[in-house]
Amino acid sequence: MKKKLLLFSAILLIVMPVAVSAEMVSSIAVLVNGDPITTYDLAKEQEALARNIKESGDPVPGTDQLRQVALESLINKKLIEQKIQELGIKISDDEINKAIEDVKKTNNISEEKLLAALAARGISFDDYKAQLKEQLERLRLISVEVRSKIQIGEKEIREYYNEHADKFQVDEAFHVRQIFFAIPSGVDQAQKLKVEEKAKKVLSEAKGGADFAELAKKHSDDLSGRDGGDLGFLKRGDLIREIGSALSGLKPGEVSGLIRTSAGIHIMKLEEYRKGQQRDFDSVKREIEDLLYRQKSEERFSQWLDGLRKNAAIEILDKK
Repeated sequence: MKKKLLLFSAILLIVMPVAVSAEMVSSIAVLVNGDPITTYDLAKEQEALARNIKESGDPVPGTDQLRQVALESLINKKLIEQKIQELGIKISDDEINKAIEDVKKTNNISEEKLLAALAARGISFDDYKAQLKEQLERLRLISVEVRSKIQIGEKEIREYYNEHADKFQVDEAFHVRQIFFAIPSGVDQAQKLKVEEKAKKVLSEAKGGADFAELAKKHSDDLSGRDGGDLGFLKRGDLIREIGSALSGLKPGEVSGLIRTSAGIHIMKLEEYRKGQQRDFDSVKREIEDLLYRQKSEERFSQWLDGLRKNAAIEILDKK
């Protein structure tokens, strides 16, 4: 558990901290190369760590263990902060604003929603910008001290490709649109015939050249009807037998007949067929390189941080 918690606290070095409302009289808990970490800082870190672990769904450990992990995290943060100052790493306001825009774009939220989310966590916008600045400084430090020293050769990339070939398999898949007519269980024969007649009429229109997407929007009982019946790519292994058999007999652009399943009646249009095959090396080379780069960065960062600690003067004053 301790190892897992230490890893979690290391991750917290580059994610948004959690606001803490606790107020307490502060004294010095630790000196790191002469710089103090206060008991108030330690309490804040402990509470933040507990909240993040709880939100992740993992059980929160006992107070003593949690305090030790929080202490280790703060020592690491202080060492990183000192190294940032030593190297003169600076983050501009433009970089912070760009990071905020990236957060909004990635999460597809407006600035109003971002502010509301921060307020719900008790974080002001100025505090959030300060936290982002710290994160960007740390990322810049990692880039300078760790990632810039990592080299990934083509031989290594190809070895990974050969050893993990199953990860780069593109499954046989069908890009389809659907018009679905639901037949709920328990309906009488007359109702079934009514649905069948409607389906035949729509099929005739589809076969006659009517816009399939518009027909789906107008007639489909499935939620995909809102998107013109577009189901995206469906893997062969995910298809029920009746639909898989029908799609196998179609060419791109063709419309199926009526496909009857336990749920109702389907009309399918095959938009595109993707044959199952192995992705070639050149198409995944960059993807593998990024993966290996991240793996080595994590390993090297841990080693680099251990080196900082070994050469640091760390004095723990509050040993309770």
